[in-house]
Amino acid sequence: MRGRGARREGGQCIAQRSVGLGVVLIILVAVIPRNGLAGMDVFLMIRRLKTTIFTDAKENTTVYELKRIVEGILKRPPEDQRLYKDDQLLDDNKTLGDCGFTSQTARPQAPATVGLAFRSSGDSFEPLRVDSFSSPPELPDVMKPQETSGSANEQAVQ
Repeated sequence: MRGRGARREGGQCIAQRSVGLGVVLIILVAVIPRNGLAGMDVFLMIRRLKTTIFTDAKENTTVYELKRIVEGILKRPPEDQRLYKDDQLLDDNKTLGDCGFTSQTARPQAPATVGLAFRSSGDSFEPLRVDSFSSPPELPDVMKPQETSGSANEQAVQ
């Protein structure tokens, strides 16, 4: 593994790992709601090209507040960002819960996906593009399950 490292920025732990030609960026962010209202946690995977950000927020967090979280990580202002759910542009004034991100649909073991696009130039935004994850290599033969007969197991036990 080349290019391995971790650093802290503004209370956020950022770990970066270079794998082959691509760079995988994994970011863990602790989110404290600014409005002080209690809400259920939602777990999100914000994706753009080969970049993936894992974060959590409350259902009552607004889309604009989520953009502020992205700004803290990627250094792009909210007005230069567009966030999408299932190719639908999200409204800055709506809460994540209003957009369909709930504690039932965005769980820690299965975070919901949010697409991210940046302003490319002037008033135009780049199209939403998310690269697929790579597939793991095939298991070596020694790690594949072996078929065993009952008599062979019985002989080994005796």
